[in-house]
Amino acid sequence: MQRIVAPSMLSADFGHLDRDTRMIDRSAAEWVHIDVMDGVFVPNISFGFPVLKAIRKATAKFLDVHLMIVSPERYVERFVEAGADLVTFHLEAAEDPAACAALIRCAGAKVGVSIKPATPVEALHEVLPAVDLVLVMSVEPGFGGQSFIEGSLEKIRRLRALVRELGLDTVIEVDGGISAANAREVFEAGAEVLVAGSAVFKAGNPEAEIRRILGA
Repeated sequence: MQRIVAPSMLSADFGHLDRDTRMIDRSAAEWVHIDVMDGVFVPNISFGFPVLKAIRKATAKFLDVHLMIVSPERYVERFVEAGADLVTFHLEAAEDPAACAALIRCAGAKVGVSIKPATPVEALHEVLPAVDLVLVMSVEPGFGGQSFIEGSLEKIRRLRALVRELGLDTVIEVDGGISAANAREVFEAGAEVLVAGSAVFKAGNPEAEIRRILGA
């Protein structure tokens, strides 16, 4: 399976966002992860459309946009217009997950769905055929710098088994507490894309840290 690192801009220096985005653009990371929070679905507020557009101008890399917002159906098309290559919504936030997935697809982006730590893999069964990616949260969404929830490994394994059972090519992404110290076991559990925020941006050499995560 492929191995991709998606540095999370939530951990970047907001005063030097262009600099940090261009660093990612030079690095071995293939994706740039952008967390969008509304202060309602999660107790924090982060990026909106203007910031996404600025990041889009600073990198040619794949923009992986994770919506942690209520009523994602209202906004998915605007995020695609702002430059998202992939838009991921939360299963717990969408009134009609299949309809939300269709809106993203029709807007021209790849489709992702995310689940919180307490949401079982089985809840994804109906929507899986309609998405390209599942984002497994290995921390509670809303804040960076949290520790990886160990039970997430078994969850990733169950999801990989379900994807195979359904005969799908769904990509599995994992976000929360990822570093070079645990990347290998997360990849081996069945993940293909790892979101890393603090581990990358707090490292003395972020580009080297990305390489370490990829090579774990």
